[in-house]
Amino acid sequence: MRFQASPFLLLLLGSLALATLCGLAAAARPETGSLDAATAAMQEHDRVMSLPGQPAYSSGFRQYSGYVTTDEYLGKALFYWFFEATDKPDEKPLVLWLNGGPGCSSIGYGQAQELGPFLVKKDVAGLELNPYAWNQAYGSYTFLVKWFQRFPQHKMKEFYIAGESYAGHYIPQLANVIVEQNKIASKENYINLKGIMIGNAYMDGDTDLVGIVDSAWHHAIISDKLYSDFQKFCNFSLEDLSKECTAAINQFSALYNIIDIYSLYTTRCELGYPNFNSSFAAQIGEITSRIPMGYDPCTQTNSISRAWKDSDMTVLPIVKKLTQSGLRVWIYSGDTDARIPTSSTRYTLKKLGLPIKEDWSPWFHHKQVGGWTVVFDGLTFVTVRGAGHMVPSIMPEQALELFKYFLANKELPSKPY
Repeated sequence: MRFQASPFLLLLLGSLALATLCGLAAAARPETGSLDAATAAMQEHDRVMSLPGQPAYSSGFRQYSGYVTTDEYLGKALFYWFFEATDKPDEKPLVLWLNGGPGCSSIGYGQAQELGPFLVKKDVAGLELNPYAWNQAYGSYTFLVKWFQRFPQHKMKEFYIAGESYAGHYIPQLANVIVEQNKIASKENYINLKGIMIGNAYMDGDTDLVGIVDSAWHHAIISDKLYSDFQKFCNFSLEDLSKECTAAINQFSALYNIIDIYSLYTTRCELGYPNFNSSFAAQIGEITSRIPMGYDPCTQTNSISRAWKDSDMTVLPIVKKLTQSGLRVWIYSGDTDARIPTSSTRYTLKKLGLPIKEDWSPWFHHKQVGGWTVVFDGLTFVTVRGAGHMVPSIMPEQALELFKYFLANKELPSKPY
């Protein structure tokens, strides 16, 4: 029998210059009568009554936004955007959504183009409701602790972290900080983390690049000779690459100047910026001693990536630790992404060495195959058929269904319905 789950969540977004935070959340409607006066005043100060162009019939949920200070001395703060559920918010869990990059806006992408309650209209100024909305590292940890202090009625709700792309690095890192801090945290600062879900996740530099090259060859994007050059000259486990390998990567990068690396079969979008495509090819083709650094289409330059120093080449030891911690861990992959393709994720998960409990099997979205799943000991891997790098943007129905089953801790439908 198909599992029926409520699609409504609250949405919390935050952004920092280098690591953007965006979060979906579902929890109770604020009951100001049960809060002290100062807390109630802070919440009311952050409340957003409406947005420019917001549909008049979309007032069935509350939204809040504001800054949460994470370092008083240095003047650091994180911005958040919080949407409550449209139906029975007191019964919903809390989810933090993180976009990738590093440096990608979780507001400009996660909220405005993927899974937030509002989408920007295509032809006229204004907003429209998203029918598939998902609300229907120490600085980040400090942000969460202080955010829960501002919204204490949500503190003991089940809490999840979800995201995509380079969030494959900082979601495990943040989850690990929460797990460790919970061991010593006071009751007031305990965070009820239950699981993480990451899409097209960059988790390991070595397997990421190997998978990118293999995927490009299997999708007939690179020639046999270029593929052979990669195999002959490139050892992606090394930080310093040979000149021959660098030349091969530059040739490879130029090919993605004429097609969409994030969604192979989507018509390429001409953005209208002078020399944008040529500069983009030059940027992603630049080889440094720290490759790969991750790049998403939410920035016009990769200067943030070049400046991002606090980045391990792999987070697999942390991911493996989390699979043994009792947290729910789901990794999903849109199978037409060429930036962090399914092959990269499969190589990465194989490197973890987790025992397989249920091997490769289809899951269904209505009458059609939605993708395939593998259930490991402590981790579930799901592909989304026909989706690219940003699954909720390209396949919103399937992404919402995946999200619902993740929250409910249920297996995806194994038969048509």
